[in-house]
Amino acid sequence: MTRWTADDVPALDGEVVVVTGANSGLGFEGTKLFAEAGATVVMACRSTRRGETAADEIRAATPGVDLDVRECDLADLDSVAAFAGGLRADYDTVDVLCNNAGVMAIPRRETTDGFEMQLGVNHFGHFALTGRLLPRLVAGDGEARVVTQSSGAHEQGEIDFSDLDSEESYSKWGAYSQSKLANLLFAYELDRRLGEHDLPVVSVACHPGWAATNLQLRTGEESGFPLGKLGMRLLNKLFAQSADRGALPMVYAATADDLDGGEYVGPDGFRQMRGYPEVQESSPASYDEADARRLWELSTERTGVTYPFADLAPAAD
Repeated sequence: MTRWTADDVPALDGEVVVVTGANSGLGFEGTKLFAEAGATVVMACRSTRRGETAADEIRAATPGVDLDVRECDLADLDSVAAFAGGLRADYDTVDVLCNNAGVMAIPRRETTDGFEMQLGVNHFGHFALTGRLLPRLVAGDGEARVVTQSSGAHEQGEIDFSDLDSEESYSKWGAYSQSKLANLLFAYELDRRLGEHDLPVVSVACHPGWAATNLQLRTGEESGFPLGKLGMRLLNKLFAQSADRGALPMVYAATADDLDGGEYVGPDGFRQMRGYPEVQESSPASYDEADARRLWELSTERTGVTYPFADLAPAAD
């Protein structure tokens, strides 16, 4: 089997790609590849200062790339709405949306809107963003894509509909796994609904395996153990692949021409922790359509974002 690498990214001239969490880790590496291929990349970052620093680094390495840094705090639905509104005002179309940003295994805290932070950022923020950008995703001439970053941790996840915000009981890894399962339930349900309305957009999920990023280091810092960060750094050295390799499943999911929607892309190596992108199976729970519909309805209710599928659907002959 031919291994898909950064050299296989197709030309993306004239395309608009939105990447959340674009200033570091997988988002930064993905942004570089999209920009080098000719896309205009909108870097959706919680901190525009860090976003501009990252953009300057990419521009220095590849002069002439087209990068647009904008503020988007996924822990604040008003910030998500403002970002999406500004994007709709300035861009006629969006060709790819990469729902990449996330937080992992942090002590319990809440978003501005009162959601448990990991579910709020990793799922609810991206649910709201995708719905608000759907008109621009539909507006292009070709087929647009929504790519949602999950994790192998989803396999331990369970959606606790009785305590979504973990108010009664909180486990930082349990909440993370729940949020990553929610990412997959959302990605697959989105693809089903897009197909039902014959819209020119497909939804694909991915995961990076174990990639060495700041996400693990922040988890170590907030672990409450003095050597937590050092331990995470050591584990990264022993087991992780590089962030640029970890970004390949996301870039493949966004650009490869052999995907129809509803796939799950991850590394092909040992225990799916490292390697080159391939289509894989996610956990049985991730394909539970009843849970996906229930989560969708709750997400609509809690974010106040309704997807305008019917309004955007092509007219019947």
